[in-house]
Amino acid sequence: MCGICGELRFDKEAADDAALERMTHALRQRGPDAGGQFSDGAISFGHRRLAIIDLSEAASQPMQDDELHLALVFNGVIYNYRELRRELAARGYRFFSEGDTEIILKAYHAWGHDCLTRLDGMFAFAIWDERAQSLFLARDRFGIKPLYLVRDARRLRFASSLPALLAGGGVDTELDAIGLQFQFTLHGSVPAPHTLFRHVRKLPPASWQAIAADGATDEGRYWRLSACRPAPEPDEAGYLEAVREQMEAAVDSHLLAADVPVGVLLSGGLDSSLLVALLAARGRTGIPTFSIGFADQPEEAGNEFQYSDIVARHFGTAHHRYHIGDREMLSALPEAIAAMSEPMFSQDNVAFWLLSREVKKEVKAVLSGQGADEVFGGYYWYPQMAAEPENLPPLARFAPRYFDRSHTGFLRMLDAQWVAAHDAAARDYVSPFIAARLEEEGADSFMDQVLRLDVTTLIVDDPVKRLDNMSMAHGLEARVPFLDKTLVETAMSLPPALRLKEGGKFPLKHLARALLPCAIIDRPKGYFPTPALKYLRGGFLDFIRDTLSASACRTRSLYNRAYIDQLLVEPLQHFTPLQGNKLWHLAAFEYWLQTHAAATASASADCL
Repeated sequence: MCGICGELRFDKEAADDAALERMTHALRQRGPDAGGQFSDGAISFGHRRLAIIDLSEAASQPMQDDELHLALVFNGVIYNYRELRRELAARGYRFFSEGDTEIILKAYHAWGHDCLTRLDGMFAFAIWDERAQSLFLARDRFGIKPLYLVRDARRLRFASSLPALLAGGGVDTELDAIGLQFQFTLHGSVPAPHTLFRHVRKLPPASWQAIAADGATDEGRYWRLSACRPAPEPDEAGYLEAVREQMEAAVDSHLLAADVPVGVLLSGGLDSSLLVALLAARGRTGIPTFSIGFADQPEEAGNEFQYSDIVARHFGTAHHRYHIGDREMLSALPEAIAAMSEPMFSQDNVAFWLLSREVKKEVKAVLSGQGADEVFGGYYWYPQMAAEPENLPPLARFAPRYFDRSHTGFLRMLDAQWVAAHDAAARDYVSPFIAARLEEEGADSFMDQVLRLDVTTLIVDDPVKRLDNMSMAHGLEARVPFLDKTLVETAMSLPPALRLKEGGKFPLKHLARALLPCAIIDRPKGYFPTPALKYLRGGFLDFIRDTLSASACRTRSLYNRAYIDQLLVEPLQHFTPLQGNKLWHLAAFEYWLQTHAAATASASADCL
C-alpha cells in the first residue's frame, strides 16, 4: 500500500523532477516507510512506500526491471501474487524480490494489458516501457485504489490523490459544473472520469490507458460485472454454500498476503464481526480489534460498544476501544477534511480518520467490513426501492430514495450568477447518467440493476474512497474482503430477494449463525455513529458558520447566501433522504476548497 505519482512529457522536454518531488512529498502520509523517484527523459515516477509484503529493500519502488526494460510504481496489493509467481516462473521468468510488486512487471511483460484479468486485488499502477516508449496506467475493478490525472498538450501527470496533483503546481482548479451536480446529488460521489475540477480526471475502475511518448492514447475496460442468474440455477442451499466458500476464500487471501500482523476494524455490526469469526475459525488467536465511539446526542447514541464488546469477549481478541469526546472530534475536523482526496459528505469520514490514527499505533494493516451492505443488500433503502410500483422507470424508483437533491434543489443551492456563468450547471446530467447505468445490459431485474450500480459506481466514491483516504492519511492499509472479485461475482448471481431476505444480508446472516452470538446477528442495523456531524450544535455549528461566512466562501460566490442563511437558522431541519445534514454538506465542501484550492474562482496564471 503506497502513494504513487508521475509525469510524462509529450513535448520532448525532460520531466519536471521538482514537481515530482513536491507531489511525492504530498503523498508521504500514504507511504511513511520509504520514498523514491525514477527518471528517464520524458518520464518521471515518484513513490512513497508502506511496506506490507516483502519488507526488504528488494521490493522498494519505483521498481526497475533492467532485463525487461520496464519500470513500475504501484499502490495496493495483489492477493493472488503467489499463484501468479508460480505460473510466471514456469514460463521462465526470474525474480529478484519476494513480493507482489514484481509480479505486476512480469505479468505485464508476459500478457500485456490482458494481465489485468489475472490480477486479484486492489491496485492502481503505472508501468513505463522503455522499448516502446509508452506509459500504461491501470486501476482495480472496484476503484479501491485511486488514480487522478491532469493532462494538456505538453504533459500528463497522475497521482494517488488530487491534493498531490495540486502540489505539483500548474493545475487549473476551475470547478466543474457537472462534477458539482454529482457531488451534491449522489452523497458526495463523483463518478469517474469526472472530479470536482473541470481539468482533473480520474481513471475509471476496471480500466486502463496506454499513452505513447507523443500523446497518442489507447484505453479500455477489462471487466464488467454481471447481475444475472446462472444456468442451471442453484437452489437456495446451493447459493448459500457458494457464498460461504467464497467468503472464506476471500478472508484467507486478504489475511495471507501480508508479512505484518493484520487487525480488524470492529464496529460490532454483522460484517466486521463475521470477519473476526472467520479468522478465529482458522485458528487465529489474540486478533487485534479496534472500535471507536463518540459523545451521544439527544437524538442518537454515539457508540455501539455494547456489540463490539460482545464479539471481543466471545473470541478473546486483543481489543482496543477508543472513546472520542466532542472537543477532540472538533479539533480533528480540519485535518480530517484536509485528508480527503476529494470532498466527502458522510459523517463517517471523521470517525475513520480518528480511528485510523489510533490503530496505526498498533498495526499497519487491517480488515474492514466496507462493501458488505452494497454487495449483500444491507441498506434500508433497498426494500423501499423494491416496493416501488414495477411499472415505473428504474430512475423513478431509484432517485427519490437516494438522490440528496433534485436538480431544482441543486440550482436553488447555488448562486444565480455562478449558474449563469457555467452553462453546464443548468442542465441535469445526473439523472440521465444514473438511468443509463441502471439500464445497461447484464442485469435480470430492477434490484439487480440497483445493486450492480452501487457496487460498480456509487461505492467507489463514497465508502471505498472514504476508507482509503482516512486510513492512508495515517499510513494504515485497510483491506476489504467483501469486495473480493469472486465473492462479488458470486453475490451478484444470487436473486436479490435472497439477499434482501430477513431485512437484508441474509446470506451473511446464514453463514454467521454457526459462528457468532445471536445478539450480533439479530441486532438492528447500525451505522458508524458520529451524531455530532448530523445534529449540528455548539462548536460544530460554529465551525460550519465560520466556514460558510469566511471571505473565501463569499468571494467564490458559489452558494446562494439566502439558502445558507435558511440552513443556519434551522440547522436540525434539513436532511437528505439518506439522513445527511445539508448544512454539513455545504461546509465540508467549502472547507476542502479553502484548504486545497483557495483560487477556485478562476484559473491560476500558470495553469496547464
